[in-house]
Amino acid sequence: MRAMVLDSTASLDECRAPLALTDIPCPVPAEGEVLIEVSTCGVCHTELDEIEGRTPPPEFPIVPGHQVVGRVVELGSGCSLHVPGHRVGVGWIHSSDGSPQENIVESFRATGRDVNGGYAEFMTVPEAYAHPIPDTFTDQEAAPLLCAGSVGYRALRLTGIEDGQVLGLTGFGGSGHLVLQLAAHLYPHSPIYVFARSAKERAFALELGATWAGDTEDDPPQHAQAIIDTTPAWKPVLAALERLRPGGRLVINAIRKEGGDRDLMATIRYEDHLWHEKEIKTVANVTGRDIAEFLPLAASVPLRVKVQEYRLEAANRALLDLRDSHVKGSKVLVIKQ
Repeated sequence: MRAMVLDSTASLDECRAPLALTDIPCPVPAEGEVLIEVSTCGVCHTELDEIEGRTPPPEFPIVPGHQVVGRVVELGSGCSLHVPGHRVGVGWIHSSDGSPQENIVESFRATGRDVNGGYAEFMTVPEAYAHPIPDTFTDQEAAPLLCAGSVGYRALRLTGIEDGQVLGLTGFGGSGHLVLQLAAHLYPHSPIYVFARSAKERAFALELGATWAGDTEDDPPQHAQAIIDTTPAWKPVLAALERLRPGGRLVINAIRKEGGDRDLMATIRYEDHLWHEKEIKTVANVTGRDIAEFLPLAASVPLRVKVQEYRLEAANRALLDLRDSHVKGSKVLVIKQ
């Protein structure tokens, strides 16, 4: 089968094509697993973290990709949740112990990092982590929901926000454009402020219903009860903390932060950034429950999913575009037409 394979970590500044189109054997489902013929796979910033070594795969070669949509084509022994032909999705969580804390236990295994993922024509996954896709969405629209949407849903829950309280979003890419719509649906009386460097992203946020949109360090009409940060940088962390009301919470929704502006954290001022019982919480990984709850909720809104499509063999270009340009929505690899 065709797959885009990562053989080693590399800096994208030095290696512009870290993935190689390779013919590899089609996987065989083990007991309790299903074989999925992949239709589409979303492109996520976490793939950049894997490639550049911030969250490296434990072994190489590896097939990245963890926003996977496809159809079940074969069942391993003991499977009972799916039948061939079912349209399913796979997120960042490939397998774990099934507990409420399955996203942070040692047995957690990540799709496309710890095991081969969806930048390929086929993949296997334990059947409990293959989630039915609502008919509301096309394959391309559904792919970003498996990570950008589902982990955004988790981040939104972790804010603890109540209807009427001000919510901020800093960074407005694949996850932000979905969380804004979800928050507006769940908390219709809450003002939603978006902080983004790009004027195009700010315009897109207003188009989707944001109450206000400004640059990272602009002052909003009022301070927020909670802010969700989805950026890879540190500057937005400091800016967000200054724009929280007393008792407010910053939720950092990122697997890793890049090191380029880390020294800015040395300028943190307790009285401006942390005092008055402000809180910081991080999102580690998504759980199976998050995905299972979020997908039907996304269909009930229904969320408007903005995607930009690439062919499988153009995965390197999609990753570079994600890193080098501002994203209006999400990027998706189309593997089977």
